[in-house]
Amino acid sequence: MKAIVVALLLLIPGAAAPSLARAADIALLGAGVSKDTVNELIPAFERASGHRVIATFDTGPALRKRLAAGETYDLVITTASEIDAFLKDGKLLAGSRTDLMKTGIGVAVRADAPRPDISTPEALKHALLAAKTIGRSGGSSAVYIPEMLAHLGIAAETVPRLKQPLPGEQVPDLLARGEVEIGLQQTSELIHAPGIAYLGPLPGELQRVTVYAAGIPTTARQQDAARVLVETLTGPEAVAIIRHNGMDPG
Repeated sequence: MKAIVVALLLLIPGAAAPSLARAADIALLGAGVSKDTVNELIPAFERASGHRVIATFDTGPALRKRLAAGETYDLVITTASEIDAFLKDGKLLAGSRTDLMKTGIGVAVRADAPRPDISTPEALKHALLAAKTIGRSGGSSAVYIPEMLAHLGIAAETVPRLKQPLPGEQVPDLLARGEVEIGLQQTSELIHAPGIAYLGPLPGELQRVTVYAAGIPTTARQQDAARVLVETLTGPEAVAIIRHNGMDPG
């Protein structure tokens, strides 16, 4: 990873001699899925560009509330569908959508729990029926999970067992504390979480891949600096970090 950081310094425009006169504070609002990747890239970006990133991460619904309440940011990272909706509403600069990363939904259990087979839709169905409690993300997959359970024909039995994390928490927190027996959340938020065992992605046709994109608000105070940050988040050195965090670029 050290080599990645060194290379990143050389690739960022202006890295050789960042101008403090042009330094800016970039207010970033991002979906929780992007947190690990963005946080790994920020330090090298700051050293190379002279800018500082002030990042806030939250769930998709919370992001919408923040923007609706008039909070001001220079860059927003959320699902591509949300970015498109913000563009349609005139909240983001036309043409500022940039796809960054994409991830599917994964399944996990507590680290010391038995690891059920989830390799096929039928196997996953049995695993979910056997669980007394099921954790589901409060983010972009929250709406899809009940739809998937209905598709499997087990909504009546399993939807009442769903438990969503409190604000500021994720499904791995519920699993690690033993509050749910099995959990469903974006893969990137499961694979490195402590205290749990990642079983794998949703099988076959049950999988739902979500693209996360960046957009620049019309009210952004640091539009140029935000564009430089987007270049870093889509650069060649970002690809390895995105994959390390369980996602695919673009």
